[in-house]
Amino acid sequence: MSNNMTSIFAPCRAASAVLAQQPETKVNETLLALADAIVDRSAELIAANAADCSRMDPADARYDRLLLTEARVADIAGQIRAVAALPSPLGITLETTVRPNGMTIRKVTVPFGVIGAIFEARPNVVFDTFALCFKAGSAAVLKGGHEAHATNTAAIAIIRDVLAAAELPQDLALLMPSDHDAAAAMLHARGEIDLIIPRGSRRLIDFVRANATVPVIETGAGVCHTYFHTSGDIATGRDIIFNAKTRRVGVCNALDCLIIDRSRLADLPAICYHLSERDVTIHADDEAYRALEGAYPLLEHATPQDYGREWLSLNLTVHTVGGLDEALEFIGRHGSQHSECIIAENPEAVKTFLAAVDAACVYANVSTAFTDGGQFGLGAEIGISTQKLHARGPMALREITTYKYLITGSGQTRS
Repeated sequence: MSNNMTSIFAPCRAASAVLAQQPETKVNETLLALADAIVDRSAELIAANAADCSRMDPADARYDRLLLTEARVADIAGQIRAVAALPSPLGITLETTVRPNGMTIRKVTVPFGVIGAIFEARPNVVFDTFALCFKAGSAAVLKGGHEAHATNTAAIAIIRDVLAAAELPQDLALLMPSDHDAAAAMLHARGEIDLIIPRGSRRLIDFVRANATVPVIETGAGVCHTYFHTSGDIATGRDIIFNAKTRRVGVCNALDCLIIDRSRLADLPAICYHLSERDVTIHADDEAYRALEGAYPLLEHATPQDYGREWLSLNLTVHTVGGLDEALEFIGRHGSQHSECIIAENPEAVKTFLAAVDAACVYANVSTAFTDGGQFGLGAEIGISTQKLHARGPMALREITTYKYLITGSGQTRS
């Protein structure tokens, strides 16, 4: 397959050129038609998804991400409508400079052209990625894992049918086979695909980064901590920790490790108790273990491997520290620069934490579950970037555009 990259991806490049000429009204109308089609054909999607789910163990950490329900399908449609309602990210003048010789230089947002996404058992990614790329003027090349092949195939059929009905090129959305050869073709399609965005496990992301010759934006694993400061409020901490850990355990913004000040260990049972209602197993260091022993039913001793671990399951590490500086050092050593939180009533502690933590999203007294493009008012997201070049945090419309300089004058020449 990799020997025929041009024949595979060239139609996407041609399709993106057609999209660049469409008025914003046509783009938005097509997205709204897609949202309607997703709802109208939800039974088709859910039936395909049921076939995929039947081949996966429900205890697998990926199962929750794979599963589609009526509510989740409705949410996907809602996110696409939200994207349609957002202003276009294209043609925005970022800077204007008039030089001494009279020429005018404008820095203006433009599409990438063709964006590739490689992902695992996440069927919503097909719709989210297409909608964002389409609104941002780019074709989308999509490669999902074999676990979601039936769901992805049903999704891409709906998208391409809507494109055809709108008299737009169907190659604005291309679903690759779910095998390794397809991934290799994408990773080496330099000049055909402008950008690759991997979404999935650390293993997938590391593989893409190590093997791609196409530029990559990493959407890294989410090893998320919440630090309960000595000034933290028990009720606030209890509710935030419960939400961040149990809302959806298989997502990248789920809580993996609770850090607690030694001075508040006596409150640890009250902070954690409700986690037992969802059968969360706590892996505690020695001090935290003694504080929870006899008061929390699902308790194990933490091992060195439990630190810096993205659980993606009903497990939580608890680590004790002597204060803010020690908590910051621990997060710096074990975090993934995704989402970190402090529970504190002391404003100076909050200020220091927000300034010192090196992560894409840093929270004070708010659940890390909000690291999400929709929750940030971005409509949807193509991933959460944990790198620092070009884009960081939830990547939505503006983050999947690039820019060019437009220079106008009246005959200026350079000596």
